[in-house]
Amino acid sequence: MALALGLGRRGMGRCWPNPAVGCVIVNAGRIVGRGWTQPGGRPHAETVALAQAGSLARGATAYVTLEPCAHHGKTPPCAEALVRAGVARVVSALQDPDPRVAGGGHAILQEAGIEVTTGVLADEAAQDHAGFLTRITRGRPRLTLKLALSLDGRIATATGESQWITGPEARRHVHSQRARHDAVMVGGGTARTDDPSLTVRGLGMAHQPLRIVASRRLSLAEDGQLARTATEVPVWLLHGSDADPELASRWRARGATCLEVPVIQGRLSPSAMLDMLGVEGLTRVYCEGGGTFAASLLEEGLVDELHVYTAGLALGAEGQPGLGALGLDRLAEAPRYRLTTLRQLGPDIFHRWQR
Repeated sequence: MALALGLGRRGMGRCWPNPAVGCVIVNAGRIVGRGWTQPGGRPHAETVALAQAGSLARGATAYVTLEPCAHHGKTPPCAEALVRAGVARVVSALQDPDPRVAGGGHAILQEAGIEVTTGVLADEAAQDHAGFLTRITRGRPRLTLKLALSLDGRIATATGESQWITGPEARRHVHSQRARHDAVMVGGGTARTDDPSLTVRGLGMAHQPLRIVASRRLSLAEDGQLARTATEVPVWLLHGSDADPELASRWRARGATCLEVPVIQGRLSPSAMLDMLGVEGLTRVYCEGGGTFAASLLEEGLVDELHVYTAGLALGAEGQPGLGALGLDRLAEAPRYRLTTLRQLGPDIFHRWQR
């Protein structure tokens, strides 16, 4: 199962809206088939592993990181494929909460006389499938907020200079995290100030996450990096009803997708944004700020995980804070997170926090 989980991680960021499942097929103590969900979500991990195993799947045990699907979609049910292959036993880490499955895959296997064992490495699988599980159970993608800060919690000097607070090792780690997510998201302020490409670089990868910018009035540079590359790597723009239709039309002509989001109290509704991204099929979103946008996500309890990179320099009170105002009066109101990872990256410190 640990191997199956490792295989499944290869699909992270590439197979949405489907989960990044891994599958290992073992016959007489020998691995005869391995697979993971392919880009675009098809074929599924079980299909790939069964094709590799061929006739050796008969009488074998299949280890799958999520309950095999039971519904007819763009591909036939994996549970039925396992039955047809003659697998004798299926070990799964988690039951799939998708109403179209929800125990139905295990039931198909058991009705065919296949032994089913569940719950193996369930906690690890729940972490790996957290994005898919969040979309199914809460209707939105899992959101990771990344912050690169000075020792005193600043993201830029008073003049806006921010490149580079952290070193090359930390920046390389950020690119690896982008690659494991379906999308990278920033607010309009960051897009205007930094003109970011939001792509994965320096890892020798062809895969790129889609890029999302939340800008109420679409007040973005039409000659910036995102505009110039929208036909190469997808760009989604979240905007309000008061955005200029002509601007939206020009962005669409450049290849961007424009999605209208409700405006509440003068800003794009953070929860509505996440709900819309869930409807569009996204499971894992990596948000890179800026400070006001990040604070709005924290304020509404939408940040599931924090990735904080801390550099060994101080910028002082005149520097720009990493987070905007949260409107807190008491400590009890502050969002709290649990530390899960702490490591050194060159001269910097990386810490991961989960809600």
